[in-house]
Amino acid sequence: MPTTHTDTVRLDRGPVAATDVVAVARAGAPVALTEQAKDAITRGRAVVDTLAVDDAPHYGVSTGFGALATRHIPASRRATLQASLIRSHAAGSGPEVEREVVRALMLLRLSTMATGGTGVRAPTAQGYADLLNHGITPVVHEYGSLGCSGDLAPLAHCALALIGEGEVDDADGRRIPAAQALTAAGLEPVVPAEKEGLALINGTDGMLGQLILALHDLDALLTTADIAAAMSVEALLATDAVFADDLVRMRPHPGQAESAANLRALLADSAIMASHRTPDCTRVQDAYSLRCSPQVHGAARDTAGHARTVAERELAATIDNPVITPDGRVESNGNFHGAPVGYVLDFLAIAVADVAGIAERRTDRMLDVARSQGLPAFLADDPGVDSGHMIAQYTSAGIVSELKRLAVPSSADSLPSSAMQEDHVSMGWSGARKLRRAVDGLTRVLAVEILTAARALDLRTPLTTAPGTGAVRDAVRAEVGGPGPDRYLSPEIDAVARQIRAGTLATAAATAVGDLA
Repeated sequence: MPTTHTDTVRLDRGPVAATDVVAVARAGAPVALTEQAKDAITRGRAVVDTLAVDDAPHYGVSTGFGALATRHIPASRRATLQASLIRSHAAGSGPEVEREVVRALMLLRLSTMATGGTGVRAPTAQGYADLLNHGITPVVHEYGSLGCSGDLAPLAHCALALIGEGEVDDADGRRIPAAQALTAAGLEPVVPAEKEGLALINGTDGMLGQLILALHDLDALLTTADIAAAMSVEALLATDAVFADDLVRMRPHPGQAESAANLRALLADSAIMASHRTPDCTRVQDAYSLRCSPQVHGAARDTAGHARTVAERELAATIDNPVITPDGRVESNGNFHGAPVGYVLDFLAIAVADVAGIAERRTDRMLDVARSQGLPAFLADDPGVDSGHMIAQYTSAGIVSELKRLAVPSSADSLPSSAMQEDHVSMGWSGARKLRRAVDGLTRVLAVEILTAARALDLRTPLTTAPGTGAVRDAVRAEVGGPGPDRYLSPEIDAVARQIRAGTLATAAATAVGDLA
């Protein structure tokens, strides 16, 4: 994988920044352990080295794991125990997890090692840095984590690559054996010592990494939702009076205020809006999908803000079991339970489904002659001969229906494992996987709305748009043609979705009206 981000992410004993997680996961930023981190790792390892020769039972060092924790392991077998743990726990199955997710979870596990709280050796921690810096990405599968005792199987597949086993994708994306990839990069396999196998797999890194990536995407998507809503409000000859600052401040939710401010900026100086601000306008108020856009989008913004707070706390955590405390004790704990992350992953999926749902309703309104305020049926060039955007709305509706299913919480479910030792689990990994799909679905629903609204605005000619919405419409037109007879729509939807992901439309709007929230 070519490195496209040259600033090195330096890991010390403090939390890694969410922006650095994105940079390493998506842009290939290199990573390095600071001297402070190396010192902390050395001190933590000294504690484990003392326990490694102790006859007293210490979980993960001289005992088995899970329901096998009562089995005493003699000193001569304690290193073997760690490699066996990694091999047996690398039991994932199903579709492969995206490269960016694997890189994020590896970085987060390395960040935890850098605290010194896991008891790994410095070469083991450096091994993860080397894998990241050489673009070696272990093959991780969709199924295998219950979100408790950490993301066990996903992390075990990463640890398996570290010891030179299993399969990886190299920097060029070729699927090869891990041992071959290490040799090609000039790296040696790590032979795990006491406790290291456990330390490499016992964290919430997979679900946290996916939460951070989703929040990064939602920052842009929620602004894009405001852009789409503004275009629809304008195209449907709705009023912007309901977005007034004094009305919004009567219900002081910060996300609602941000969304309404965006709508005001985007709709300012619109000739289309001005055309129906006349005494003979009989419309008292608009449908909820138009009038309440800031309330729905704002609630999603506030939900994302709460999720970001949880993510920041988790980034500051040292998660392992047992964990080495700052005063040198080795203690069992339950901090690996994924409930805090699992809850907000589910909460975000609900918000995403609702934002997509209101967007689809605005899209449908522009296509219905009974509600579109004079626009042609389905925005077709010759309705009946042409179907216009009829089936684009079907696509949006189908996605929204799927998003509602994805909004069913994973964290409300639990299946016991490990012979009832691990009898309550978070299912946070499942929540993370469905949130990724939901974010992609929202992107496509907004693409359909923006594509439809751009066509509707063109059909309002000779009335002119606001500078903000017009700039977005013009950016769409750089990729997609204007109104006319029916044509192949799928590539046009995909083109606008790519523009949303690339930030092209948000940049166009901000260039015209100034920064948006």
